[in-house]
Amino acid sequence: MAIQWFPGHMNAARKQVAETMAKVDVVIEIVDARLPFSSSNPMIEQLRKHRNRPALTILNKADLADPKLNRVWLDWFNAQPNRAAMLLGLDNKASEAKQIPQRCLKLAPHRTGETKPLRAMILGIPNVGKSTLVNLLMSRKIANVADTPGVTKSQQRVELSGGMILYDTPGLLWPKIEHDIWGYRLAMAGSVGRNAYNDEDVAWFALDVLRQRYPDFLQTRYKIKSLEGGVEELLERIGRQRGAVLPGNRVDTQKTAELLLTEFRSATIGRMSLETPDDVAKEQAEVVEQQRLEAEASLTDSVEKRIQE
Repeated sequence: MAIQWFPGHMNAARKQVAETMAKVDVVIEIVDARLPFSSSNPMIEQLRKHRNRPALTILNKADLADPKLNRVWLDWFNAQPNRAAMLLGLDNKASEAKQIPQRCLKLAPHRTGETKPLRAMILGIPNVGKSTLVNLLMSRKIANVADTPGVTKSQQRVELSGGMILYDTPGLLWPKIEHDIWGYRLAMAGSVGRNAYNDEDVAWFALDVLRQRYPDFLQTRYKIKSLEGGVEELLERIGRQRGAVLPGNRVDTQKTAELLLTEFRSATIGRMSLETPDDVAKEQAEVVEQQRLEAEASLTDSVEKRIQE
């Protein structure tokens, strides 16, 4: 089942972002360090390239992600043209956040301070930590924070103590997630609305990924000897181990799925990442091939209709 989520307020937000992009010098994009590519909005990339705006990519929630892959992804983003990257969410998040204005100035050195203040726009998907970051930069709460997507629904303009102007925007997804895997990763991270996916489907996907990448973490956390068999069976074994059993000795698979996803999102199972640059390159190639096949099919249908006419 493909996972898509693009509520009405996001369409309005997209138009507003496109207008504001013309005013700013730097784009700050927040991505989830556990799924840096899947949580990077391609629409943001298109808009900033159209305006030739440099980007600072912040890999947030780095304290929840695999430390080895944090470094891999940091190097990958830093190698992209007109872009710099940094990790956020390690030992001293407030101290790390204070580095952001200077990092932005390096990308837009023509901005000199009070007379020509640096203007930046902070963008990202829902529930990736934008509001938390704005509050850290302001050293006070000005943005609502919640562990659910879609809390911020309107754009606001704030001025930091050093004169930097920051536009805070709502979490923004894109109209069509091209690869099913990217949608499932977003659902695992809690970045799409609950009405867009089924918890058990996403839990099965999670178990398939985690037993391949981090089998020791799963076995240690849930005290299970074997990870073999189908993911449905594995979810039931975890449910029995955690006491999620209904009358009649049936496992409450909904409760178990919610438990698994909650413990992944909080890194209770362990610090894990869901993708590598090699994974993404393969998935992008699959999307291109699928688009080619769809275009050929559409052309064939069009020709057949003309013949019939």
